Formats: sequence, structure tokens, C-alpha cells
Amino acid sequence: MSIRLLPFLLAVALLPACTTTLAEKEATADREPDEAGEVDPLLADHAIPHRVVAEAFTTAPAPADNIDSPASWRAPDGRRWLIATAKTSDTLVVYDGDTGERIREVAGPGTGAGRLDRPNGIAVIDDLVLVVERDNRRVQAFALPGFEPVASFGASELVQPYGLWVRHLGEGYEVIVSDNYMSDEDEDVPPPLAELDRRFRRYALVEHDGQWSATLVGSFGATDAAGAIRIAESVFGDVAHDRLLLAEEDVAVGTRLREYGLDGRYRGRDVGAGLFKAQAEGMALYACNDGSGYWLATDQFKDRSLFHVFDRVSLAHVGAFAGARTANTDGVWLDMSGDTRFPEGVFYAVDDDQGVSAFDWRDIATVLSLKSCAN
Repeated sequence: MSIRLLPFLLAVALLPACTTTLAEKEATADREPDEAGEVDPLLADHAIPHRVVAEAFTTAPAPADNIDSPASWRAPDGRRWLIATAKTSDTLVVYDGDTGERIREVAGPGTGAGRLDRPNGIAVIDDLVLVVERDNRRVQAFALPGFEPVASFGASELVQPYGLWVRHLGEGYEVIVSDNYMSDEDEDVPPPLAELDRRFRRYALVEHDGQWSATLVGSFGATDAAGAIRIAESVFGDVAHDRLLLAEEDVAVGTRLREYGLDGRYRGRDVGAGLFKAQAEGMALYACNDGSGYWLATDQFKDRSLFHVFDRVSLAHVGAFAGARTANTDGVWLDMSGDTRFPEGVFYAVDDDQGVSAFDWRDIATVLSLKSCAN
């Protein structure tokens, strides 16, 4: 054999291995930090007591969008809009919130005002919709109904933002954003505990003379083994009970919800420890004016998502339900406003990255014997 042929033959022999490695890299390049890349957990493999609630509708599947999280808003004409973030198409998808009909898409890829890059968490308050962009490392606020961009903030300090919760505070709003920055040495590994003190950022969002501005007012995160959030995404608060629930998505330490105060301090209590078997994900609050109500929290099984329900006051577990088909849920949203289609409100849950399912609150309350608000 000619010696000159050896390099060529060696290169040919190595081609399959190199191609496979490249494909593997491409397949995992877009993986989220909470995706372990192991065997997908299935609800069918776990004997978890739950009831089945049929979906009122599921939007038409759109795999190219990669839907992450929903929120809803009541338009001036009374129509309920369901707005969802689409991570791959870099848009906001707007549906009819009562039928699931796709109405329009908003934004598109880019870095400028009104453009999006990997939108994840979303929240609606009053006539604003706030959207977290992981890859633009910021939060954008849009004015409804026109979706005009009115504010952008966080790019100077956020590293890998995912979720958010917003509330009225003073003359404006407080926005709490989760920041899932990872280890400098390995982007698949959480940083050391001592570096988790800025897992969540607080911003004050205010309007003056028609101009919006946001200011970073603080950061928080426990740095002890018991209270730290290793994998951070979902955050939701309950002002009436001075409570934040933060989803710990790291299955290695035990996925669960951790209870913090609105002051950002860990209260030493976890919710659902040992109860969540796949991964604790999106949360919503059914809040009655008298202080009673329920928390809903997702366990992200790949075949069918499980939604745990906890008492709002005591945080005791009161039951769980799953849809007939809704699976692999990231974000959820609870709209307590009533209309002809959903007189007592509607619960929305993302379905397998492809769309959004709607559950009539009356159906959930009936199967789990939940009390309705006397609001």
C-alpha cells in the first residue's frame, strides 16, 4: 500500500465518527439547562393518584414555533386573547382564548425594539405584556392591543433569563426575573452555591409622561444547600400571603417548589418534595378575595403533564389532574375572568412545545371538589 494513501484512507475511515459527533452537537445545541438528556419521565410509569380533565380545546399543532409559555388578556371588544411565546420562530403567537383559533403572529427575530430572540416567560398585567428573551438577555414590555414596544430592560445584568412574575407596586410594577446562569467551567452544570445569590433580579417598572423606564432594585437567592435554586425558571407570587414560590427544576437534588417571602428570603419550607417525579415547572394562582384559593403547579412528564393543586393558605396538597392528551408542559396561565365560554375562568397549559391547551375551570373544580371564589 502506498504510504501517500494512508492519510486519505485514515480520513475516510474517520468520516462516520466525525459526522455523528457533529449531528449530536447540533441536536443538543438548543437543549435547555433543565433537560438532562436522559430517559424521558412518563406519567404512565408512575402510580400517582390523579383525575383526568378533558381539554376544552388544544390549538392546532405548530412544531416550528416551539411554544413555551402562555398568558391572556381581555381585548377592548371583550374578546379573550391567548398570547404565547414561540422560542424558535421568535414570535408571540396570538390565539382566540375561547376557541384556540390562531389570529396572528407578532414580532420576529432580531435584537431591536419589538424584535425577539428566544422568548420564554410571559406575563400580562393591565394593558402590558412582558416577555423574557433568553438570548437577547432582556425583558421587553409591549403595550396592548397594538403590541408597541415601550420598554426594554435587564440586558446589562441578566445572563440567561427564563421566567418572570409581575405585580403592582407603588405607582408602577415590580418585575421579578429568574436568571439561570450556569457554571463558567461547564454550561450544563449549576454554579457553586455561593454564586446563586442573584438567581432572581428585581426591577421597578414605571411610566412618566408616557415614557416607560425600568431600574434594577435588587437581587436575591439562597446560597445554602437547603434553599438554593440550582435550576431556575418558574417564579410566581402571592401578595396577600407574602409568598413567592420558586420552582427548583434540578432533579439531582430533588425537584420541588421552594417557599420564599416577598423579601427574597427562603422560609425553610418546600412544597411537593417527593411528590414531583418529572420536573416542577409552570405555576399559577387561583386567588379569591378572602385570601383562600389554590396553587397549581406542573409536573412535566413527557407523555401527559400532571398538574398538582395545593391549598393557597396552608400549601397542603389537595389533588392532581391531567388532561387527556396535554404533555410536556412548560408554561401555564390561569385567567379567572368569566365569559360565555368559560364562566368561571380558564386554565391554559402548553402542549408538547407545539400549542396550548385550555381547561374549563369548572371541570377542574368539579373533579377535585374545589371551592369556587365568592368574589
